[in-house]
Amino acid sequence: MQEFLKEEDNKAYTEDSLLNGKVIVRQPEKGYRFSIDSVLLAAAVSMDNGENILDVGAGVGVAGLCLAYRFEHLRVVGIECQRNLVRLATDNILLNSFRDRVEILYGDLQNPPPRLAAGSYSQVISNPPYFDISQGRASPYYSKAISNHTGSSTMEIWIKFCLLMLKPLGKITFIYRADMLDYLLSLFYGKVGQINVLPLWSSKNQPAKRVIIQGTKGMKGGLNLLKGISMHNQDGSFSDEANAILRDGQPISFCNGGLHGVY
Repeated sequence: MQEFLKEEDNKAYTEDSLLNGKVIVRQPEKGYRFSIDSVLLAAAVSMDNGENILDVGAGVGVAGLCLAYRFEHLRVVGIECQRNLVRLATDNILLNSFRDRVEILYGDLQNPPPRLAAGSYSQVISNPPYFDISQGRASPYYSKAISNHTGSSTMEIWIKFCLLMLKPLGKITFIYRADMLDYLLSLFYGKVGQINVLPLWSSKNQPAKRVIIQGTKGMKGGLNLLKGISMHNQDGSFSDEANAILRDGQPISFCNGGLHGVY
């Protein structure tokens, strides 16, 4: 069995900025580090005032913080199974003055906090682990390994939990590996309809490594494959579309398969 370095004993963290400095995030110096996937996930959410959102696998709270920046009248609750990340997420909420809008709870999908009531969330979002524990060697750092590998929480359990928490006709939004799209859709089959798939192309003429999948619980309807977003220019720099999301905080539209004006 692989042994892990317990970076939780190392209290060092870095302080980084998102959305052109509008959101500040503290994260471990070693081990788990958030990726832009959480920012992209938050950008894919549209909502009405008064809706509540559950972020499953919240990490240090990046998706919730980005949503709180975009929407003044919302409530985001996150669940995270790593105590050190929950502590940092709580620090980040206070650091950005979002205490009245965002909360991160400690808990496991198979043993969730009692406060999480089934069928009570308008939307559920997730940036789940991308690999099965059997796929290659995990990171030597525990927090990064468990964030990237499903371990005992298989994707079947992950999606079952997300749908359990979601209201009827509520929206579910995932960002996931493009090469595992068929697997994820098979888990949605018969449970989620009116599905939109938005590829995140690495660059023009290059394959997509990530996709954003959004659908509605309990609805019937076909799948729409959208044109997607090209993330990088040929020189490796972020494209104008990507910068509009990552720096300017613009949302991703599922109406035309790309960007449109800020909600």
